[in-house]
Amino acid sequence: MDIVILGAGKIGTGIATNLAKQNYNITVVDFNAEKLQSLQSDFDLATIIGSASSPETLKKAVTKKDTVVLAVTNSDETNLIACQLCKNLFSVKRTICRLSNRAYLDHLNALGGYVDVPISPVSEITSHLLDLIEHPGTEQIESFIGGEVKLVSVKAKKDGMLVNRALKSLKDDLQNIEASVTAIFRKNKPLIPNEETVIKEGDEVYFLAKKDDVDDVVSEIRNQGERHKRVMIAGGGKIGFELARNIEDKLRLKIIEPDKDRCEFLSSELKRSIVLRGNGSDEDLLRTENIENIDLFCAVTNDDEANIMAAFLAKKLGVKKTIILLNNYSYINILPKGFVDVALSPQRLTVSMVLQHLYNDDVTQEVILKMASGVEAIAGVVHKNSFTEKYIDKPVLDLPLPKGSLVGAVYRNENLFSPARTKDLLLKESDRLIIFISSKTEKQEITKLFAS
Repeated sequence: MDIVILGAGKIGTGIATNLAKQNYNITVVDFNAEKLQSLQSDFDLATIIGSASSPETLKKAVTKKDTVVLAVTNSDETNLIACQLCKNLFSVKRTICRLSNRAYLDHLNALGGYVDVPISPVSEITSHLLDLIEHPGTEQIESFIGGEVKLVSVKAKKDGMLVNRALKSLKDDLQNIEASVTAIFRKNKPLIPNEETVIKEGDEVYFLAKKDDVDDVVSEIRNQGERHKRVMIAGGGKIGFELARNIEDKLRLKIIEPDKDRCEFLSSELKRSIVLRGNGSDEDLLRTENIENIDLFCAVTNDDEANIMAAFLAKKLGVKKTIILLNNYSYINILPKGFVDVALSPQRLTVSMVLQHLYNDDVTQEVILKMASGVEAIAGVVHKNSFTEKYIDKPVLDLPLPKGSLVGAVYRNENLFSPARTKDLLLKESDRLIIFISSKTEKQEITKLFAS
């Protein structure tokens, strides 16, 4: 498959990096020659210097009709024009378009149908923030099967019942709940666990469970803590506004924004939120607003350094929990322990969104657990084909998966099953599998299960 990536920013570079080791012919288009040279030297891909919305540039990049175009520049208008040109002039197979403006998403039909797959980083980030607020104690939550199944990351604490015990104990503790631990990061190194794996304090534990069972499983791994009642948001941009709009009816909310015009907009659009003009790292402002009584502080500006410093100050002044956005993912690995509680990467979320739309097979979702870790979760629907026909009606554990991968869960008839706990579980056609892999090179073997 030929893939043309328009834009070599953090999102475009992240996508190119993740696809480079697979059997795709990749071309990246951008104005920035230095970024393109860096990509070309690190990976086996083609680059073109030029405008993503220029017909001449696109003609050089798109050479086949079965090309998939990923328009992921920072400009919605550039992305839309590029998709229109690629469809009209070159009849490309599929266009995937990054859009930040909600108005464009709401009126895609009026734009001529040139966008096959719209992706909205703002909506995706907001959805993740809402999940983290709803489930205290969690550090990452991903939704599968239309939100019915959750993949949750929790930092193991010494007060957790499962800490210093083998994973098989989970079945005894939660007899009426089907859940499975599918990946563990220990000292930032990934491992795919088995039933004998012992959870240690400080482990970052990923588990799968039905949405209504998440809190019960979290309590096994750490003390979940009280639900949030008072929230402060630093940053009233698109993400801050969307987040505030979704939670102001349920929680006591204050939002800090430095721009006067934006504050007026927020005040007119938000009905129950207190809008404060100022900076999230203004110590006097935070003290005046009784930051020590705030349960959750969210720093969601476009400035990574501002988010880090605002969260650090809020933590120092007594806020209970902090969540920040980090566009530069490298910061996540160098933040001092306890500096922030949760760091959310828009880059990781957007790359995951894009990847799931590249397959011809019935792969419904692909989630990167951590950028550059090589650990991913892939969800798909099992079809009877030349590969699967000899495994249908056989134990799921008999599937010949590559080393370092496992079936984390099977979803069937609105029920979730863990093959590790139900060892005689038989594979059925139309089962939805969630599979974890620890290496990019294994993905093609996994997707054989989902080919129709």
